[in-house]
Amino acid sequence: MILMGIVGHKNAGKTTLTEALVTELSSRGLRVSTLKRTHHAVDLETPGTDTHRHRQAGAHQVLLASDRRLTLMEEVREPMLTHLLTRLSPCDVVLAEGWKSGTHPRIEVWRPEVGQPPLARRDGTIIAVACTGDPGVDCPTLDLGDVGKVAEFICSI
Repeated sequence: MILMGIVGHKNAGKTTLTEALVTELSSRGLRVSTLKRTHHAVDLETPGTDTHRHRQAGAHQVLLASDRRLTLMEEVREPMLTHLLTRLSPCDVVLAEGWKSGTHPRIEVWRPEVGQPPLARRDGTIIAVACTGDPGVDCPTLDLGDVGKVAEFICSI
């Protein structure tokens, strides 16, 4: 399994690249899973639904299943990437969007118009920068507009 982080400043295009990579890698016959990290308080349930009531009553895990999809909600203190990887079914590639900490390899999405210096200048776990301009970094740079080349880079890891 290849684990690749997708990181960058706000509005750099992390989700757009992640989505395009899922499409590209899947079209190559690879099984792709994603992990998304957010610092926002997220509650996927509507108050009053059965699963919300289960969780509010103190259930540690609530699994909601329909005929075509399931979701597992679990109360945790701080989700660790290594723990989350154990929760995924076997796959060829995991794209971890937004996981800025840890030792896993990462590709930074960088655009000069965001107005922030590249994270790669101070983060040695960033192994490449997918960009629209010259980020002035020592690691490889990839054309953000060429998703196929970014996918090839990931598959070469």
